[in-house]
Amino acid sequence: MTARVRSSFKWLYPGIGVKRWIALSTFGVLLLVFGTAHLGGDEYWLVQFLDAVIITSGIIILILGIKRLMRSFIAAFMPASRGSELVDLLYQRKQLSHAPKIITIGGGTGLSVLLSGLKEFTSNITAIVTVADDGGSSGRLRQEFDILPPGDIRNCLVALADAPVLMRDLFQFRFKSGSELSGHSFGNLFITVMTQLTGDFEKALKEISKVLALRGQVIPSSLHNVVLVAQHKDGTITEGENKIPKALRAINRVSLKPEHPQATPDAIKAIKEAQLIILGPGSLYTSIIPNLLIKEITDAIVASQATKVYVCNAMTQPGETDGYSASDHVKALVAHSHPRILDYCVVNTGEIPQEILRRYAKENSYLVVNDRKKIENMGYRVIEDDFGIVESDVIRHDPLKLARIIFGLVEEI
Repeated sequence: MTARVRSSFKWLYPGIGVKRWIALSTFGVLLLVFGTAHLGGDEYWLVQFLDAVIITSGIIILILGIKRLMRSFIAAFMPASRGSELVDLLYQRKQLSHAPKIITIGGGTGLSVLLSGLKEFTSNITAIVTVADDGGSSGRLRQEFDILPPGDIRNCLVALADAPVLMRDLFQFRFKSGSELSGHSFGNLFITVMTQLTGDFEKALKEISKVLALRGQVIPSSLHNVVLVAQHKDGTITEGENKIPKALRAINRVSLKPEHPQATPDAIKAIKEAQLIILGPGSLYTSIIPNLLIKEITDAIVASQATKVYVCNAMTQPGETDGYSASDHVKALVAHSHPRILDYCVVNTGEIPQEILRRYAKENSYLVVNDRKKIENMGYRVIEDDFGIVESDVIRHDPLKLARIIFGLVEEI
C-alpha cells in the first residue's frame, strides 16, 4: 500500500469527526442518483411525486452533509472558530478581507480600543505603533534584553486577535508582586522570548500574529531603539517617554534620539496602499507624535491620497496637554509634522457623568474644549458625535461607534 493511499485512509480514523458527514453526503448523492434515474420513467403521478420527494431529500441531505463536513474542517484548522456559524466565518474571511485598507498610527490603550472596533468591519488593518515607551515592564525588558518595547505592541496584538478569549487574557496577564517577574505581563515576556528565538523582532511579531489569528497586522514604526525628548516651555529638557508627563511642565516640542531613525519598510508600504489613515486616539506627545517624528512616515502620509483622520482625546492629560482645546491638539500635531497630515478631526461631544468628571478633575484632567471653528479655519473638517463611553470609571471612545463613523468616510474616498 502506497504512502498516499495510507494517508487517505487516515480520514477514516476514529475521532476525526468526518466519517459520519462523508457517509451522509454519500447517502444524499445516492438518493439524487436514484431519484433522477426514475424521474419521468413512470406516468403515474404518485410515482413521480415519490421521485420528486427522493430528489428533494437527496439535495437537503447532501447540503447538510457538506455543511457539517466543512464545519469539521474549519474547526480542525481554525479552533477559535469552533461553534461559529459557517456563514459568519465566510463573512469574516471573505467580506472583511475585501474591506478598505486602513492604517492606524499611535500607541497606548487609545489605539487598542480603536482597533477592537475596526476589526469588526475589516481585516485589512495595519497598526503602526510607537517604539518610544521606556516605562514599566516594557522599559525593564528594553533595557535588559535590548529589544523594542513590547507593551503598546502587545495591546494592539490582543485588540486585533481572533483567538479565544482565554488566549487574549493570557497575553494580558500581569504577574503580581513577590517575584522577579513582578509587573511583567505574560505577553511582554512572550514577545521577548520569541524575539530571542527568531533573532528578529519583526519575525517574532509575524509568528505571534499567527498564534493569535490576527485580523490585520501590527508593525513598529521603527526598528531603532529611540528615546523621546521633550523641550518644555520654560527651557528645561526631559528625556524618556515615561518621565515626560511626570515632569508636569508645559511642552513646547518633542524630538527623538537619534534624530533620524529609519521607518520600518512594511510601515511605509502599508501607508502607500492605505485608503484611510487614522491618527489616535492616544497620548498626543508620547503616543501619536513620536511616530510622525520619523520623517519617512510623515512624508508617506502627506503623499498619500488616502483620507486622513485625527481622533482627538476626550480628556486632557496631566503633564502633556493641560488646558488644551481640540484645536490645540491639531496645532501640535501639525507643528511636529505637516499641514497635510490630516483632513478630518473627530471630536467627542457626548455628555459625561459629573461624578466621573469630578474624579478626573482631582487628577487635573478635564474635558477637551471643542473649538470647532478654529479647526475649520485651519482648513480641516470636524466630525462631532457622542463617542464617549465610561468603563470602570475610565472615559474611553466607544470603539464600535467610532469605527462606524470612520467607515462612513470610506464612501467619500
